[in-house]
Amino acid sequence: MSALHKETGSEKKIVLVGCPNVGKSVVFNSLTGAYTTVSNYPGTSVEVARGHCQIGGEHFQVLDTPGMYSLLPITEEERVGRRILFDEQPHVVVHVVDARNLERMLPLTIQLVEAGLPVLLLVNIIDEAERIGMRIDVALLDEKLGIPVVGAAIGRKRGLGELRQAIADYQPRQATFAYAADLEKDIQRIAGLLRGGYLLERRSLALLLLQRDEELQERIRIVEGEHAAAVAEAVNSVVFERRVDLHLRISLERKRICKGLLDGVVVQQAGIRPAFAERLSALTMNPWTGVPLLLLVLYFGLYQFVGGFGAGTVVDLLEGTLFEEHLNPWAIAWFEQHVPWYWLRELVVGEYGLFTLGLRYAVAIILPIVGTFFIAFAMIEDSGYFPRLAMLVDRVFKRIGLNGRAVIPMVLGFGCDTMATVVTRTLETVRERIIATLLLTLAIPCSAQMGVILGLLSGVPAALAVWVATLTGIFLLVGLLAAKVVPGERPMFYMEIPPMRLPQPRNVLVKTLTRMQWYFLEILPLFMIASVLLWAGKLSGALAWLVNVMQPAMGLLGLPKETAAAFIIGFFRRDFGAAGLYDLQTNGLLDPLQLTVAAVTLTLFVPCVAQFLVMKKERGWPVALLIFAVVTVLAFSVGFGLNRLLLVMGILG
Repeated sequence: MSALHKETGSEKKIVLVGCPNVGKSVVFNSLTGAYTTVSNYPGTSVEVARGHCQIGGEHFQVLDTPGMYSLLPITEEERVGRRILFDEQPHVVVHVVDARNLERMLPLTIQLVEAGLPVLLLVNIIDEAERIGMRIDVALLDEKLGIPVVGAAIGRKRGLGELRQAIADYQPRQATFAYAADLEKDIQRIAGLLRGGYLLERRSLALLLLQRDEELQERIRIVEGEHAAAVAEAVNSVVFERRVDLHLRISLERKRICKGLLDGVVVQQAGIRPAFAERLSALTMNPWTGVPLLLLVLYFGLYQFVGGFGAGTVVDLLEGTLFEEHLNPWAIAWFEQHVPWYWLRELVVGEYGLFTLGLRYAVAIILPIVGTFFIAFAMIEDSGYFPRLAMLVDRVFKRIGLNGRAVIPMVLGFGCDTMATVVTRTLETVRERIIATLLLTLAIPCSAQMGVILGLLSGVPAALAVWVATLTGIFLLVGLLAAKVVPGERPMFYMEIPPMRLPQPRNVLVKTLTRMQWYFLEILPLFMIASVLLWAGKLSGALAWLVNVMQPAMGLLGLPKETAAAFIIGFFRRDFGAAGLYDLQTNGLLDPLQLTVAAVTLTLFVPCVAQFLVMKKERGWPVALLIFAVVTVLAFSVGFGLNRLLLVMGILG
């Protein structure tokens, strides 16, 4: 709430708000097309998408805010969403709601209207509601709410024209909602004491103050000056007199108002048999059926498609055939014939050359693995499976100090741990964020690293089973210990469940290409930098020195000294280190037992530079360095113990 007075701007803005999983991004893409940008909101690391569109001959900027449940923020995303509403001065605020969950989502609509914002309600996913026998009288809801209401299924382009027309014709309306008499008296008492200039209606400010909005309390102290003490005293007096949880009381009043608004608006037809998608949805959240379904998704989505096809077939084609048989020999021969300087030949086509190592790893090994992972990820995401997975694992995650909501950064970690570390800020408490960051750093391999390792171990099923079992065991054990050691409160878990449907090819294609472009533009420069550093280390002898320093550790793990290079370059990027194991295994330097131990240790080993820097930024130096130390010691300890155990048991030997 940084702004105090209303400002005028030359460009009209449309701000999309709503809970997660209600289709805001689909609405955003439908309005803006491909002309969008995604950037951090000023002063935060929370990403906000901005786009542009033409409606009724006028130019609009469209903002897709992070998911929010209330104007009383809990997470950083909700704080940013509220700041956008009050700082960006929208021409219209489109509140997107799930038609199947109107009663639960309308309280936010009431808050937005009470705040004096220009609200347009978009009842989305109305086709799914109709499929389960719900009939919604949009015109009656428009009349009762006192704001424009549009029914739509934007994913199927239904109602998009009506939405654009409603935005073009938008005229602010006045609407008020009556609370219980005693609560109304308290609201008027607090609102009457506010004297400063605010963007919100004083009635809305009074309600937030009664709910102990700390950010607003600080703003009141600044704006009201000496008079702020009187406002605070009045709020404290009301809280003392009522002797009830006013936050709960206000929430219950809003639910009562919503029930009245929906009376006659929503009619549920009896005798409608649940659709197949609804039955499948229930099966995915039932532990007895959900776990086998999850194993099927992991087997076909990750093991077969990413590990088998991406890390196997496509990598063999690009790395084994294209680079090894054609491009690398041609480049080496050309440089040896035309470039007399040894140092330059080594820089470009040597053992750690920009072309023979950096470009080959990035294009021939990493890109196909990342590409197949993002295809699988986009298909699972578009189907609506992830929120159901969150519900399925909630009970297990509670044992390790997290809840089902943490499944989102954990799953994202299989794509990129750096990005997932940023996403941990969506978790409610500092305790959760620390535990999630530790587990991401330790036991969640990124897509490229995982793809390479799956490709390496898939030929030896026992080795793959040991790798999976060890990582799963370490993930749960460290989580259990962290839940006992890390102080803090345990949050409540709630999540919207979107409809389950077949992935739409266009959505999957757009998401995959966008993510691959982002990932490739990020990793290619880092691979080139890593190649230059390794080249310089080889020429100066620094790399040989580091390898010798790490040689005793490699000996304890039962690994050849050449493996040290994979661990060293793994700090630049996890996938770079995994690709180093690929080369060692291809050259016959690792037997199945050594490969298994190396894969486990490297997966648990310290995070890449990018993830460590983000971890330092998100958690601070003390926590980042402590996690770094714990992960390093644990990785080598587990590797040492695993090597001894496998030797004694005679497995993979």
